[in-house]
Amino acid sequence: MPSKILPLPLKPGDLLRVIAPSGALRELDTFGRSVEIWRSRGYIVEISPQIDDKWGYLAGTDESRRHQLATAWQDPHCRGILCARGGFGSTRILEDWNWQKNSALPKWLIGFSDITALLWSLYTAGICSVHGSVMTTLADEPDWSIDRLFDWVEGRPLAPLKGRGWGGGVVTGTLLPGNLTVATHLLSTPIQPHLDGVILALEDITEAPYRIDRMLTQWRLSGALSKVCGIALGGFTRCEAPPTVPSFSVEEVLRDRLGDLNIPIVSALPFGHDSPNAALPVGVEATLDGDAGILAIAHPHLKLKSDPLLVKQS
Repeated sequence: MPSKILPLPLKPGDLLRVIAPSGALRELDTFGRSVEIWRSRGYIVEISPQIDDKWGYLAGTDESRRHQLATAWQDPHCRGILCARGGFGSTRILEDWNWQKNSALPKWLIGFSDITALLWSLYTAGICSVHGSVMTTLADEPDWSIDRLFDWVEGRPLAPLKGRGWGGGVVTGTLLPGNLTVATHLLSTPIQPHLDGVILALEDITEAPYRIDRMLTQWRLSGALSKVCGIALGGFTRCEAPPTVPSFSVEEVLRDRLGDLNIPIVSALPFGHDSPNAALPVGVEATLDGDAGILAIAHPHLKLKSDPLLVKQS
């Protein structure tokens, strides 16, 4: 894989900006408590003036949401961008967007769910980010999950995550986490990253088993799954079919569509919608042990001593 730019570790006193690039903000109580978590850690958190904008199900017009992103990304004093919530809408603001043109200074971007489009777009531009809680979910995370997010962005190593191993041995590759539904809709677009040597980490919520089947079948038919070297599966919550409808279980669908790939696979890892949502770096080296059921993250921050911006990925 080509070199990836890893933003420098955050430290208390740094300026962070909260933007709403996707769905309209609704969960005001959790949002407020999440802002206070960041502030309690010593960060200066500024909230976009357009944070309450609404345009249908979106947090304002495409122009408004793109302006929020550009303002935060271009601000030389801003060290990180905290996304308010998911929903839908981030792909709309990525039309004609260019990260390098909009800023020469990489900074952290944190979010998940619909924010997958921003994370993967950044990855294609060669910049690492964080698949982690948005500002409408962070406050409901357990303490260890909150600490994990701060550990990563502040330059400390992450503990391995334990799940259910399906076998397949051990592989080392570049970690690429995201939401299955959003990621599926990025296939064959300019936002789709190169998947060679990637450990794909996927999660989803409220998708019936037949829809998960349909999405994974699209991945198979597109040839995308033939390129990845391992798959880490997080939560697939509230994805059960109604009891009156004949159906496979989610577990059965995942095993049917992925179990014959002959690569390491680990399921039931603690990330995704609903707590806990363990923070996962995007674009760094990781090791997936399909036999022991372990996902371990390398610690590229240590390499910053010799190179403050570029972290070489294999």
